[in-house]
Amino acid sequence: MVNPQEKEEKDKQQEKKEEVDAKPNGAKTNGKDGKKKAEQLSEEDQQLKSELEMLVERLKESNTDLYKPALESLKTLIRTSTSSMTAVPKPLKFLRSHYPDLTKLFDTWPAGENKDAFADVLSVLGMTYAEDGRRDSLKYRLLGPSEDPAVWGHEYVRHLAMEIGEEYSERTLKDIPDSTDEIMDLAMQLVPFFLSHNAEADAVDLLLELEAIEKLPQFVDAETAARVCLYMVSCVNLLAPPDDVNFLKTAHEIYRKQNQLPQAMTLAIRLDDHDLIQEDLAAAGDDKALKQQLAFMLARQQIWLESEDEDVSECLRNTKLSEYFMSLGREVNVLEPKIPEDIYKSHLENTRSTFGSGQVDSAQQNLASTFVNAWVNAGFGQDKLMLTEEESASWIYKNKESGMLSAAASLGSLLLWDVEMGLTQIDKYMYSSEEYIKAGSLLGVGIVNSGVHNESDPALALLADYVENKSVVLRTSAIIGLGLAYAGSNRTDIVDLLLPIAGDSSLTMEISSVAALALGLICVGSCNGDVTSTIVQTLMEREESQLKDKWARFMALGLALLYLGKQDASDATLETLKVIEAPLAKHAGVLVEICSYAGTGNVLKVQEMLHLCSERLEDKREDADKEDGKADGEEAVANMFQSFAVLGLSLIAMGEDVGKEMVLRQFGHLMHYGEPAVRKAVPLALGLLNASNPEMTVFETLSRYSHDNDLDVAMNAIFAMGVVGAGTNNARLAQLLRQLASYYHREPNALFMVRIAQGLLHMGKGTLTVNPYHNDRQVLNKVAIAGLLSVSVSLLDARDFVLKNSSWLLYLITPAMNPRMLVTVDENLQPLPVTVRVGQAVDVVGQAGRPKTITGFQTHTTPVIVGYGERAELATEEYISVASVMEGVVILRKNPAYMDESA
Repeated sequence: MVNPQEKEEKDKQQEKKEEVDAKPNGAKTNGKDGKKKAEQLSEEDQQLKSELEMLVERLKESNTDLYKPALESLKTLIRTSTSSMTAVPKPLKFLRSHYPDLTKLFDTWPAGENKDAFADVLSVLGMTYAEDGRRDSLKYRLLGPSEDPAVWGHEYVRHLAMEIGEEYSERTLKDIPDSTDEIMDLAMQLVPFFLSHNAEADAVDLLLELEAIEKLPQFVDAETAARVCLYMVSCVNLLAPPDDVNFLKTAHEIYRKQNQLPQAMTLAIRLDDHDLIQEDLAAAGDDKALKQQLAFMLARQQIWLESEDEDVSECLRNTKLSEYFMSLGREVNVLEPKIPEDIYKSHLENTRSTFGSGQVDSAQQNLASTFVNAWVNAGFGQDKLMLTEEESASWIYKNKESGMLSAAASLGSLLLWDVEMGLTQIDKYMYSSEEYIKAGSLLGVGIVNSGVHNESDPALALLADYVENKSVVLRTSAIIGLGLAYAGSNRTDIVDLLLPIAGDSSLTMEISSVAALALGLICVGSCNGDVTSTIVQTLMEREESQLKDKWARFMALGLALLYLGKQDASDATLETLKVIEAPLAKHAGVLVEICSYAGTGNVLKVQEMLHLCSERLEDKREDADKEDGKADGEEAVANMFQSFAVLGLSLIAMGEDVGKEMVLRQFGHLMHYGEPAVRKAVPLALGLLNASNPEMTVFETLSRYSHDNDLDVAMNAIFAMGVVGAGTNNARLAQLLRQLASYYHREPNALFMVRIAQGLLHMGKGTLTVNPYHNDRQVLNKVAIAGLLSVSVSLLDARDFVLKNSSWLLYLITPAMNPRMLVTVDENLQPLPVTVRVGQAVDVVGQAGRPKTITGFQTHTTPVIVGYGERAELATEEYISVASVMEGVVILRKNPAYMDESA
C-alpha cells in the first residue's frame, strides 16, 4: 500500500520537472517565491511579440530605409492596442526588455525626421519603463516634438503633465534664466486637450504648478467656462497667497470674457477690488435689468457706490430693502407683532414668576425684554411695547439710566431699514430732557440707517452736532450711531469728523476708543492710512495706565478692522506695534493679525493662534501676586491677547469647511486645558464660527458649557447659543434656553443672558440671519463680521460692559442682520411671484455631466425664506434669472424660448 505522503511528494517533483522542461534551455526562474510559472502566450500574442521583435531588429540594422516604416508600424501597433483598465497594453509589455537597448540605439542615430519619430515612440515607452525620477517621457518628448502628444491618449498626456510639473520645480530651484520656456510651450499644447476631454481640473492644476494660471483664459470657451471657474473658485480657500488671488482674478477674467457679469461681480467683490467692481458695473452697458441686479449684489455687501442712472442708484442705496422684507413677512404671515412673553413662554418654565423669582432686579429684566422686543420685531415697524401711543413713554421709564438709552435705541431696530418712518418715530425722543433717552435716540438714528443709505444723509445731519458734545453719553452714542449708519462706506467727510476725537490724548479713553471703533466700522477692510497712523500714534502717546483701561480694547479693534481680509497688507502696522511696549500693543497685534486673515482658512495663522492660546502665564501670575493687590486686574489685561487668539481661530477658519471641523476639535482641547481667559472666549468663538447655523453638535456643546462652574464661561455660552440660532427659530435651541431660564432663575446676570439669547434666536420672527457669508456662501460680508466681532470683544468682559452700564454695545450686531430671503421681481422691480425649489445645496465641483445642485427640495412660491446651506432654483421655464445665485432680491426676465403648453 502506497503511503499518501510519499505519493504527494512524487507528484510535486513531477510538476517541477514539467515546469523546467517547458522553459527554453531548461532555464530556472527566480521569482520572490522561486516558483514563478512561465507565461503561456496565446497564438495571437505570440505573433504580436514576434512582429514587435522583428521591428526592433530592423531599427538596429544599418539599412536606414527600413527605419521609417518600422517606426510607423511600431506607432500603429502601440496606438491600436486595447487593454483592460488594470493591465498594461500588450505592445508596451513585450517591448519592455528592449527598452534599454532602444535608448542606447537612439543616442547613435543622427538628427533628422527618423530620430524625431523614434523619440516619439521612446517617450511613450518611457511612461511605463523609466526608473523613478528620470522623467524619460518628457525627455524624449522634448528631443523629438514631431507631433501632437494628444494622439497617444489621455493616460500619456496626464503622465507627461506630471513630469512637466516635477521638471519645472527642479529647474526653477536651479534658477537658470529661460530654462523653463520649452516646458511651458509643451504645457500649452496639453491644456487644450485637458479642457476638451472633461479634465478641467488637470488643466488648472498643471498651470498652477507652472505658476502660469493667468494663461488659462485664452483656452477656455463657453462650453468649459462654468466647470473651470467652479473648480478654480472652490480651490481658493485651499491655496496659499498669492495663488488664491491669482485664481480669483483669472476666474474673473474668464467670466468677463464669457460676458457672465453676475459671476464676475461676485469674484470682484471677493477680491475687494473697487476698480474691477466699477468696470463690471460699466460693462453691463445699456442692460438696465443687469445693472440693477449687480447693484443689488453690491448693496447686499454694503459697498457704497453711486451711479448716474437714478434707478440703479436706488438699488445701490438699498432703499427698497424694507419694502421687500415686508413682502416676505406678509407671505410667511409673521407681520403680527410679538411681545417678549411670546418668546419666553414662561408658563413652560418650572418657575412661577414671569421674570424668574422675586429676587431678580426687574430693571435688568425689563432691559432684557427691550432687546428681545427690538430683535424679534426687527424691521417690521410694529410692536406692543415701544410703538404704541399709550405705552411708549412708560416702557422707557421702566428702565434705569443706560437701560433707557437701549430702550430708546430699540426704535431703530424695530424700524430697521425704513429710514423715513424710523426718523419720524425717533424724532420725538431727540428733544427729551432725560440725557439717556436723548442718547438712545441718537444711537437709534444710526441703527435705522444701518445697511441702507439715503442721498440726503440724515444720519450725518442729525448726529454730527453731538460728536463734540460735552456729555459723554450723548457723544459716544452719536459716534457709534455714525459708525453703524456709515459702516463700510469709507466716507472721507465722516473720517475727518471722527479722526480728531480718536487722536486726542486729552479725552477719556472711552470716547477715543469708541471713535476708533466707529472709524474701524466705517473704513472696514480699507487699509486707510490716516486712520491707521492716528490710532498707532495715540497708542504711543497715551500713558500706560490709560492703555489698561477697559475701553482700550476697542481702540485696538478699530485698528484691526481696517485690515479685515487684507492678509499681508497689515505687515507694516504689525511691525510698528511690536515697538510699543504697552501690553495693549500685543493685544492689538493679535487682533490685527486675525482680522487680516479672516475667512482665508490660512493654516499657518491658525497654528500661530494656537501657540498663543497654549502660552502659560503662571510665572507672570506669581510676580503679579507679589505686587500690591493688583493681581486680578493686571492678569485680565495680560491675558486678553489669548482671548483674541481664540476668536481668531474662528475668524480665520470660518471660510472653509475642513478647517472649521478641525478648529471645532481644538476648542474642546482649549476648554479642557486652557487658561480662564481662553475658556471664556471659546463659547464666543463657537458662536462666531456657526452664526445662524444651528448645527446639533455645536449647540449641544454650548449647552454643556452653559452649566460651567465659571459663570463668565456659562454666560458667554448662553449668548453664543443665541448667535448660533440667530433668526432660525430652532425648536431644540428654544427648549434648551427655556431650561436654562429655569436653571438660572436666581442668577440675574445669567438670566439676562438667557433672555438676550432668546431674543437672538427669534430675531425677525425667523426671517433674519447674522451669518456673514452670502451669495451661496461664497462672499464674506466685512461689515457683518465687524459687527459680530465687536459684540464678541465686548462680551469677553460682559460684567464690565453689557451687564454694567454699556448694554447698548449689543446693538453692534445690527450690521450683521440681514433678511435670509429670496424675493423675485420683474424688470420694473415689481414683485413677481414664481415657483422655486428650495433644498440642501450639493457640491458639484468636478462632477461629470449636469448633476443636480440641490437635494431634498420643496417647492414654494416667492418670496421665500432660504436657510443656511440651502439653495434655490427656478421651478418654471417661463422666466430666466438675471442673477447667478437665487438669493436676496433677484430680477427675472421672460424666457424668449418659452412655449406655454396650456395655451
